[in-house]
Amino acid sequence: MAREIKFSLVYRDMWQSAGKYVPRVDQLLKVAPEIIKMGCFARVETNGGGFEQVNLLFGENPNKAVREWTKPFHEAGIQTHMLDRGLNGLRMSPVPDDVRQLFYKVKKAQGTDIARTFCGLNDTRNIIPSIKYAKAAGMISQACLSITHSPIHTVEYYTNMAFVLIEAGADEICLKDMAGIGRPETLGKLVKAIKDKYPDIPVQYHSHSGPGFSVASILEVCKAGCDYIDVGMEPLSWGTGHADLLTVQAMLKDAGFTVPEINMDAYMKVRSLTQSFMDEFLGFYISPKNRLMNSLLIGPGLPGGMMGSLMADLDTNLEGLNRYFIKNNKPEIDQDGLLIKLFDEVAYVWPKLGYPPLVTPFSQYVKNIALMNVTQLLKGKERWSMIADDIWDMILGKAGKLPGEVAPEIKKLAQEQGREFFTGNPQDSYPDALPQYKDLMKEKGWETGTDDEELFEYAMHPAQYVNYKSGKAKADFEADIAKKKAEADVKNRPAKIEPQTIIVEFEGARYSVDISPEGEIATKVPGAPAPQEGQPAASGPLENIEAPLEGVFFLIKGTEQPLKVGDAVKKGQTICYIEAMKTYNAIMAPRDGVIAEIVPNPGDKVYEDDVLMRIK
Repeated sequence: MAREIKFSLVYRDMWQSAGKYVPRVDQLLKVAPEIIKMGCFARVETNGGGFEQVNLLFGENPNKAVREWTKPFHEAGIQTHMLDRGLNGLRMSPVPDDVRQLFYKVKKAQGTDIARTFCGLNDTRNIIPSIKYAKAAGMISQACLSITHSPIHTVEYYTNMAFVLIEAGADEICLKDMAGIGRPETLGKLVKAIKDKYPDIPVQYHSHSGPGFSVASILEVCKAGCDYIDVGMEPLSWGTGHADLLTVQAMLKDAGFTVPEINMDAYMKVRSLTQSFMDEFLGFYISPKNRLMNSLLIGPGLPGGMMGSLMADLDTNLEGLNRYFIKNNKPEIDQDGLLIKLFDEVAYVWPKLGYPPLVTPFSQYVKNIALMNVTQLLKGKERWSMIADDIWDMILGKAGKLPGEVAPEIKKLAQEQGREFFTGNPQDSYPDALPQYKDLMKEKGWETGTDDEELFEYAMHPAQYVNYKSGKAKADFEADIAKKKAEADVKNRPAKIEPQTIIVEFEGARYSVDISPEGEIATKVPGAPAPQEGQPAASGPLENIEAPLEGVFFLIKGTEQPLKVGDAVKKGQTICYIEAMKTYNAIMAPRDGVIAEIVPNPGDKVYEDDVLMRIK
């Protein structure tokens, strides 16, 4: 009898690989019944990674979204799975141990069956606790091998890693080929080695299609014994996304495997609904370049899951760079030129940083360093001038052991900055924190929620959760949509326009949008936060502290107390943060002094050279 291959639809990841946002819960609930009617999926990915942060950015409760999204699949007998980042949980930075344990209890209670756990460094010390916590919560533990291609990452390397994870209790193994650069022959050998020793351990293959290897890789891993294949579907398959269901099914059927049939009426309905979500607003955040396959991705090995946000980051940095060039009478650069420079720089810095597998968060870290290097070099400055604390934690070993050696020039830089390399267990650096968050919620009058799910959300994403609770997140998001709709409207108007104000409606709110004759847009946000009270006007000898890069301004990134006007600061003290490209960049006091003014509000967007604070 032909061996059976089962399919898993990575519906959340389809969106994350294409653009910045994923559908709202009301949209997800429209599409879920039609996905079920397709009749071909044993599993559906319903949560994980950046999904919950996106909900918070919408001003939508992530816990409600997960409960409602998983429910119809459970009722249909389809397993749901989520992606988690091991030591980092659902965020970009390490998570306290008690928060990690609560994570799995909450997600199981909300209806998630399978925890797909990975470590971006392939450090099994970061995965093994999650295996135990997931199983203790009653979940299936699927442990990941983060696949990349380098002199270090051999079949033997990954085979030994799989054996360690299985012996630690993993129920399943996932080959997480996040950039799609795993070579088909190598992946087939890896699956065979796992199945030869552990024939009863299910193996699932997840790949992105960008560089072009994925379909060949799927065929090879299935021949070697793989059980489940992750697939995407139109209009979000291919490109930086995943191989299309129809192609994979036809290929495997022809190869003699037993595969499920597809209800094509339901397929077309899911396809139509997905397109309608794009047309409504999600398409504003999808770069057309992410809909293309590109063999240039073989070199830098950047993952499909981050390409959606990468193009947005690139546009932001391009805008800032060109402002600098115009100011300094230099020729501007276009997106393609910046993209190639970035790809080349990623290939340059990756070995120097110890070959971390390019998967979240370490793909973002490597990309961020590369992009900062490129921008600094284009401005005539030196490499390595902006490295965020979280990135230093990766370099120093605080996030886990790097696969390779850090380059001498990076070691020298660490020494010059008084930074020490760490060889202990990464979790030991992040003590329990739930009691602090419980106390803070009690002070604010916030409920900890069913199964402590709101406590979990606050502890996992403190800054975003505060903006969600205050309503700022929703106001900012809706204003951004209104601006993008207005920009699209301007593009469809005649080239010459008179100054005017138009009203754009979104989500029941009306936004006043001023359009200049040059086509410049200014959105008036209803309910925007007023400037901070009690701030004195600048007087006397003050020193401006300016933003070194574009991003979102925050005073804190956790439970620490924010600085306020009148506080004394010491030279080198962290006084605020700029969140850019998913990392918090610490801004230091240039000298001893007293804070005289805090210019932006927390959560405000700032541009390079904007004044953040003034000290006297």
